[in-house]
Amino acid sequence: MIITLIILLISAALFVSGKVRSDLVALCALLALLLFQILGPAEALAGFSNTTVIMMVGLFIVSGGIFQTGLAKMIGGQVTKLAGTSETRLFLTVMLVTALIGGFVSNTGTVALMLPIIVSMASYAGTSPRRFLMPLAFASSMGGMMTLIGTPPNLIIQEIWSTAKANGLVASTMQDITFFTFLPVGVVTLVVGILVLMPLTKIFLTPKTKDKDKKSDNKSLNELVKEYGLADNLFRVHINGPSDAIGKSILELDIYRKYGLNVLELRRSAGNNKFVRTVSQQLASPTLVMQQGDVLYLSGEADKVQQFAEDFTLRLLDIHTDEIEGSSSNTSLDFFDIGIAEILIMPSSSMINRTIFEAGFRSKFSLNVLGIRRGKEYLLQDLGEEKIHSSDVLLVQGTWKDIARLRNESSNWVVLGEPLQEAAKVTLDYKAPIAALIMVAMVVMMGVDSIPVAPVTAVLVAAVLMVITGCVRSVEAAYKTINWQTIVLFAAMLPMSTALEKTGASTMIADFIVKTFGTSGPYVALAAVYFATSIMTIFISNTVTAVLMAPIALQCALGIGVSPLPFLFAVTVAASMCFASPFSTPPNALVLPAGQYTFMDFIKVGLPLQIIMGIVMVFVLPMIFAF
Repeated sequence: MIITLIILLISAALFVSGKVRSDLVALCALLALLLFQILGPAEALAGFSNTTVIMMVGLFIVSGGIFQTGLAKMIGGQVTKLAGTSETRLFLTVMLVTALIGGFVSNTGTVALMLPIIVSMASYAGTSPRRFLMPLAFASSMGGMMTLIGTPPNLIIQEIWSTAKANGLVASTMQDITFFTFLPVGVVTLVVGILVLMPLTKIFLTPKTKDKDKKSDNKSLNELVKEYGLADNLFRVHINGPSDAIGKSILELDIYRKYGLNVLELRRSAGNNKFVRTVSQQLASPTLVMQQGDVLYLSGEADKVQQFAEDFTLRLLDIHTDEIEGSSSNTSLDFFDIGIAEILIMPSSSMINRTIFEAGFRSKFSLNVLGIRRGKEYLLQDLGEEKIHSSDVLLVQGTWKDIARLRNESSNWVVLGEPLQEAAKVTLDYKAPIAALIMVAMVVMMGVDSIPVAPVTAVLVAAVLMVITGCVRSVEAAYKTINWQTIVLFAAMLPMSTALEKTGASTMIADFIVKTFGTSGPYVALAAVYFATSIMTIFISNTVTAVLMAPIALQCALGIGVSPLPFLFAVTVAASMCFASPFSTPPNALVLPAGQYTFMDFIKVGLPLQIIMGIVMVFVLPMIFAF
């Protein structure tokens, strides 16, 4: 027991200091429990197979899909219209909406659903998400106090109460704990949370400098489009009827030599669906054969484009015409499957004095050269015969995979910026309806008891569907959405509760507090139960804490001759309202990386809230459930 407590205290000290990575501290604590044979290998590694940990992995992928499809931005934009750009109104919106959802969906699921939306709202309002993500996690726990199914400790005290009535420990005429018995308690926790968090987050979580003042060295995709003037002479032609172009390749059409036009890309419908846009982007390779319904994106002179359209009976689209039903009518370059990047030609490059055509960008790398920046001059026309000079900057276009291959030719050029990072920022907005359906289905499966699907199963199904449907670009991209530091931290700390329970440390602490304060009156006893639970849940999961403390609270109340109901509610509130630690609850762990919080951030904001919440509850609970 003593060794377990020493390991716990050393871990807590290292968490607070912040000098060692939190996941490394958690792993070292786990190894110490193994080396001292406090836990066996199966017990020590049980956290990595825990359903909550697996659920967190799946939720990271689901959140990634919500981000990458732009769904978060769409929902956040709609909510922000109500909240405006006022930080106070945004804060209130986050707290109220999250608490409402948290009453019917698990707090982990609530945070996973709301996290990308909150980040998008903060970005839209030009403020930092740090101010809102910690309140998001806390509000999900407060919302969980409003209904029976909101959080596991609620179900535990209901079971203890029902068993006590059945065994005659309390009168059968006393009120039952029903679905909305928790509502008054949940409302009080939310009000206290709002009043305390509003000033604390303003003081401790607001960055000194605005995010929008930070400048990146990398040019965004839209900045490149604007710099090279690609949109100035961008045209679309649609093969919407009988045309001599159908069945011919781009090479056979000879568009560049005959008309001086560059074919930037081709868009083709991938199916007929009235609800979901399914348009594929394809690079204009010489062998690409034209089909009915294709849309070609061309750059060049307007009269040449008009001539090309007339010669092949093509429809020249204006800015108000949808190219394919369900798609955008804007004449603009998108970067769903095809991207652009700049490369700087090195003085030692073998490409110098060779023409663009001779360099073989299209044949060797499947890339198009859209423009050349030579000093302050931009060359955009007749590039095929243009010779490459030392220090030229070439704007190339191709699939993101082909652009990534350019780094293998480091002796010839340097890829400027981080094109793959820019690719990750591109939202697959035509996939947003699919992501929305997956998200709603996941929430319904998690929230409706009559559906025989475990929450972890619902999350894993949603995560896999996000990958299969393309809402997340690839399996590799899905893995990158997972914050493994958070997963390792939480999984490695879960066995600590097993160690405390196994060695008898948790029971010893609880018994001591109850014996010391149990005879000093109901309010003192209630405070002792509440704060004992509150302290334990910093280091032990709230579910385990509730299981340990609920029977003790029941016996304490019976021992001093008062109703156990306020004591049982003290256990569930204290177990759920743990804000002082990032690994005490899954919601806290989920927002830890997204908000770039440290352990001390939770101490500064969460600990005062946890203490104030306890003081308020000691006096409010007996008002709602009389002694």
